[in-house]
Amino acid sequence: MSKQKSFLTLGLVFLTVFLGSQLGFPSEDQSVVGQTGTIGELDIPVTGEFARAEAPMLFKFPKDHGAHDEFQTEWWYYTGNLSTESGRRFGYQLTFFRRAIVPPQMRIERLSDWGVEQVYLAHFALTDVQNNRFYASEKIGRGAAGLAGAVGEPVYQVWLDNWQVVQLGDNEYLMTANTEEVAIEMSLTNLKGEILQGDRGYSRKGEEMGNASYYISQTRLESRGEIRVADEVFEVKGLSWMDHEFSTSALGEDQVGWDWFALQLSNDMELMLFTLRKDDGSVDRFSSATLILPDGQTQLFSSDEFIVRVLDQWKSAKTGAVYPSKWVIQIPSLDLTLNVRPLIPDQELVVSYVYWEGAVFSEGKMGDSSVNGYGYVELTGYGQSMRGRF
Repeated sequence: MSKQKSFLTLGLVFLTVFLGSQLGFPSEDQSVVGQTGTIGELDIPVTGEFARAEAPMLFKFPKDHGAHDEFQTEWWYYTGNLSTESGRRFGYQLTFFRRAIVPPQMRIERLSDWGVEQVYLAHFALTDVQNNRFYASEKIGRGAAGLAGAVGEPVYQVWLDNWQVVQLGDNEYLMTANTEEVAIEMSLTNLKGEILQGDRGYSRKGEEMGNASYYISQTRLESRGEIRVADEVFEVKGLSWMDHEFSTSALGEDQVGWDWFALQLSNDMELMLFTLRKDDGSVDRFSSATLILPDGQTQLFSSDEFIVRVLDQWKSAKTGAVYPSKWVIQIPSLDLTLNVRPLIPDQELVVSYVYWEGAVFSEGKMGDSSVNGYGYVELTGYGQSMRGRF
């Protein structure tokens, strides 16, 4: 959930296919979206089902960094905090979403390379802390004709148009994305290997069987490269975080959104924490936290083992949504207390879906030791409910 992210809705997928036809893409093999409808002109009911996350699975890398088309929804989330040698700070987000529009049993041999079974969407955002500026862009494309996709073998790569992350070596990756206003080119080195969240990568989100996701992270990616803002180019370095999740239905009917934290701490530990919010304002018991130790081992905490208190709020002038904007996180068994604040208040993405995702700073204590660090927070369900979207 965590990154249970900004998910493609059914309406968005309809819009994508419609826009593709309007833009002159070949349409002889277009598929009608959803689990009821027709495929092309064959008038075949789309009544099949997608795979569901119901138990832990065995992962094989790099293969499982690629797409899992038998599941309906999947995303690859990259976030990071970077700085120049002089200390000027930036945050970034580059996320790729995949949405299957035809269940596996109903897929047919395509007569055209443009035939659509998967739709991809990507978000690229940059936080310029010094200038209090936030830039956000979105792309939508077909998972066909090489326009967008994700593969794990022989090496991992995920892309949409010219936004991409590609594996260069065992633990080395290259990230590139650009718009007219901002751009990023970053080399990423995975320092801790693959972190399996939840129960060996199986992350429960709700009561019903299948309300779960498979959730893999790379929580400490050493990052070096360049950022462009307008005509200025900055050499930067810092740390990034990657989340990869896939599922078919994770959230329950009474869950409206989540608050997700990914914090990289100065003691070489990381904390991933999410709270699932219910429509009555309470926190769902399937909320969870994971502490990643310096050696990559993990400690899992249930919802009654940690506390998140909101200290402040921020209201968006663009959407009117009111978001939490300052927090205290406590895990009593670790004697851990962290104060978390955004680097700038306005890091709201107003794209096909409205949500807040931004760079944050944390400081506090773990036992007798001071600890601080940077990270990212994602807030959904404040501008729009997530019910029925994930």
